[in-house]
Amino acid sequence: MAKKISLLLSALALVITSCLFSANPALAATYEVKMGSDTGMLMFEPSTIEIKEGDTVKWVNNKMSPHNVVFDNDSVKSHKQLVFSPGESYETTFTTAGEYDFYCEPHRGAGMVGKVIVK
Repeated sequence: MAKKISLLLSALALVITSCLFSANPALAATYEVKMGSDTGMLMFEPSTIEIKEGDTVKWVNNKMSPHNVVFDNDSVKSHKQLVFSPGESYETTFTTAGEYDFYCEPHRGAGMVGKVIVK
């Protein structure tokens, strides 16, 4: 009987300590940036977004297409293929802290630029 109680207490202690010491990483989030505003302006909405390392930005075609998302000197984050239909999207995951400037290639001259700030 003493062995059973000892075994039960050991198992219980193991469960409790594993729960206390297991590190639950923060869940990564996905944020949406519209390409073209709801009012039809050539802009990203929001134009600046602050996220955490590991988070993802989903670029969603909204209005006034075609659009794309280009990061200078970063072909991995860039999505140079143009999207035409509302709702078409790309996703970019940011794994390193920093500031990332981006633009829409066809509408850069019209001021369609933005920034991702990764903390």
